[in-house]
Amino acid sequence: MRKFKNIVALFLVALVLSSCSLPGLGGDAGKDAITVTGGVTTETQILAGIVKGMVEHYTDQPVQVINNLGSTTINHQAMINGDANISAARYTGTDLTSTLQMTAEKDPKKAMDIVVKEFEERYKQKYYPSYGFANTYAFMVTKETAEKYQLKKISDFKKVADQLNAGVDSSWLEKEGDGYRAFKEDYGFDFKRVYPMQIGLVYDALAAGKMDAVLGYSTDGRIASYDLVVLEDDLKFFPPYDASPVATDAILKAYPKLNGILKKLEGKIDTKTMQQLNYKADNDLIEPEVVAQDFLKEHDYFSKGDN
Repeated sequence: MRKFKNIVALFLVALVLSSCSLPGLGGDAGKDAITVTGGVTTETQILAGIVKGMVEHYTDQPVQVINNLGSTTINHQAMINGDANISAARYTGTDLTSTLQMTAEKDPKKAMDIVVKEFEERYKQKYYPSYGFANTYAFMVTKETAEKYQLKKISDFKKVADQLNAGVDSSWLEKEGDGYRAFKEDYGFDFKRVYPMQIGLVYDALAAGKMDAVLGYSTDGRIASYDLVVLEDDLKFFPPYDASPVATDAILKAYPKLNGILKKLEGKIDTKTMQQLNYKADNDLIEPEVVAQDFLKEHDYFSKGDN
């Protein structure tokens, strides 16, 4: 019944988006301004601010950002409808399984190759190379726990897992293919007890000592805030979620300089940098667009190719 409701909900979202524009989206993106979509997370809003800042720095073209689009589906439909020209934060793993309805691919290069090819053929959109980081699932522990049990990679859990309680994203427990059941089979161990949690709460639970290990997102700012240790996924179990901008072929044709501008961002933001940027917004309460502007100024808008 729940699955049926989810399908109906997705259908209704697609139906509404296909028939009218969202508030703030005029359906005429590119006529007066380049429209960039963000999302509901700090990270997607920072990336939208970075794209906006780059375009405004290198062109005279006005740019508007539409944040708070609640899912990849909504972001994608906005691009399809012509309500937006650039999606600032797309993730290969999500687009493979959600947008393209294809099987997850654990090899990062293969995953990127697939989305690049399919987005061009199906949607006439250019999927750019990654910013330089992937926001994927990651197991983490406190520095004290890492030192106590000599934990550096996930396989190191095997010798002590039966002593540890783990907090994980509720949906991950039942997920097929790369959920907990498959994880146990691949890594060959089980925790003492696994607690399903909202993923936003796992970091606080770990820092407070309520959990010995948690499954979170690799670029969350609270990793830096709590000085947590992210363990290497040495068996490459989790699919890659490399982050990239996506632009419509139409906007690239209308404004040819955009292609070179977006290419400047390739490989410029590694995982640690994204954690720090998220931390500034989430912990220091700096507006995401201000975080983005400060980052670009610090790096001189990547005016030199290797900044």
